[in-house]
Amino acid sequence: MNSCTKEYPYEIMKLDPEEHSEVFKQFNSEAGIIEDFVRVGPKGYWFPHGFAELAQKLYNMEVRPDDVWVITFPKSGTTWIQELVWQVANDFDYPKAEAIPLVERFPFLELAMFYNGKKARTVLGGNEKGKVLLDAVNKTFDQVSSMQSPRFIKSHLPLSLLPPALLDSCRVLHIARDPRDVAVSFYHHYHFFRFMGYSGNFKQFWNLFIEDKIDWTPYFENVKESWRMRNHPNMLFLFYEDALKDLPSTVKKVAAFLGKAVTEEQVRRLCDHLAFDNFKKNKSVNFEVLKDTGATSTERSFMRKGKAGGWREYFNEEMLQQAQRWMEHNLRDTDLTFPSVK
Repeated sequence: MNSCTKEYPYEIMKLDPEEHSEVFKQFNSEAGIIEDFVRVGPKGYWFPHGFAELAQKLYNMEVRPDDVWVITFPKSGTTWIQELVWQVANDFDYPKAEAIPLVERFPFLELAMFYNGKKARTVLGGNEKGKVLLDAVNKTFDQVSSMQSPRFIKSHLPLSLLPPALLDSCRVLHIARDPRDVAVSFYHHYHFFRFMGYSGNFKQFWNLFIEDKIDWTPYFENVKESWRMRNHPNMLFLFYEDALKDLPSTVKKVAAFLGKAVTEEQVRRLCDHLAFDNFKKNKSVNFEVLKDTGATSTERSFMRKGKAGGWREYFNEEMLQQAQRWMEHNLRDTDLTFPSVK
């Protein structure tokens, strides 16, 4: 360890055999690439075991003053906001955005934690495109480190697991979404990415979600870390529901945060570009690059509905009451509230 490298401040714990066995009852061990999970730090953030290999590198990563980061809990409108941010920051360069996939323009920092194990090589390494995918993903951190400035970086990690200098050095955007909608979208995400190997139903997934046994949970701890820093001059905290309700205002708010002047015509065109029907067809953002790798479902799409309040179609009365208690308990010590949706 060189003199500039900080000791990793958090304990990384493997699951005990009993809990491992219980969780993996809902996963297909042959189809999935996840071998084990770990809990990190006092809040018990839950990750695939591959996170342990990356943790210290991520924490000690060198940040740059012109970096722009989008950090969110998964399935909170991340991809949508990434494209919005990139377009505003790059003066609405639609041809470049069409030519270069978003995953290259705006790489996902900790993605390799899913792919750096033996099972990933077994499950995805059976065809040439799968091998190329594995090689590319496992070089993501090095890719980010060597990118030309300004860099655009995506992460689902909470602030506490990212470089300590991040918020004082870089512009950071966090977008939050009603956790009930997050859970529904995350459930479908698990089925879209076949390598996750999830075989349970939504109710079982919901229970894992609120028990903090799904990647990046606990949900509320993740979001509250950013919420507490919402007044920092380098943090812009947004709600997905607000962006859906008034996208032009969100575009202008992001532009102001990034120090960009925008015209009404530029805002109008970007809102059209980001409209769900158009966004769903945009091959640059919907993981078309993963087709034929064996990583994604051929029957499902990455973009689903792009709306708020859809969770009501999935929750029975018991789950409604359970969700209410869970949310009230986790919001008791904060003034964080989510926009109401009819």
